[in-house]
Amino acid sequence: MPYAWAKCLVFGLSAFYYFMGDDEMEQVRQARHVAILIFDRVEVLDFAGPFEAFLSGSNYGRDFNVFTVAEHDGPIHALGNLSINPAYSFRTCPKPDILVIPGGPGTRTEMHNPVMLDWINQTAGEAELLLSVCTGALLVVKAQLADGLKLATNRLAMHELRAIAPESAEIHEEARYVDNGKLILSAGVSAGIDASLYVIGKLLGEERALLAASLMEYDWVRS
Repeated sequence: MPYAWAKCLVFGLSAFYYFMGDDEMEQVRQARHVAILIFDRVEVLDFAGPFEAFLSGSNYGRDFNVFTVAEHDGPIHALGNLSINPAYSFRTCPKPDILVIPGGPGTRTEMHNPVMLDWINQTAGEAELLLSVCTGALLVVKAQLADGLKLATNRLAMHELRAIAPESAEIHEEARYVDNGKLILSAGVSAGIDASLYVIGKLLGEERALLAASLMEYDWVRS
């Protein structure tokens, strides 16, 4: 999609909302809460890629309210000792409509954290959609959400996924992402961007996903 065309579409959408009256604005669907889970030793692009994708596809925040959430208040240290202050803790987090579970070495610790797993399980049950990225799939399995699902993860972690996946699950080694309806799982790292764009398209239409990819100057890889 040409960049100039994308800019025109963004301007057009903005003008559309600008000229709407108060009553019409009331009819606009409230923004979906997109909660990006973070934890110590999370892979940076696993959470930052989806954050950027949903932000770019949000129509200036009208369709997606994107934020980070962690188990506790206080800084989280991602890979490379990148320090992130989560917007919310589990206790204060608004009810997510979309939950994004990234991967990284920290998943090997969190998959044995009952507080984390219980929160994922409960939140997934109430959310519209769950997206896992990379080894976030390990947390999906340990949170008892993987029965009968198609699964995907980083190809370097396939052996770990096979070791814990239920027999009813299907592991797709070559897929960029897999769609189970409510639960979508992606392969490693940059695949989380592709899966996020897929989710945007699923919820708001392919044109919105293409616009988000164009604004990011990103070549969307379909599964």
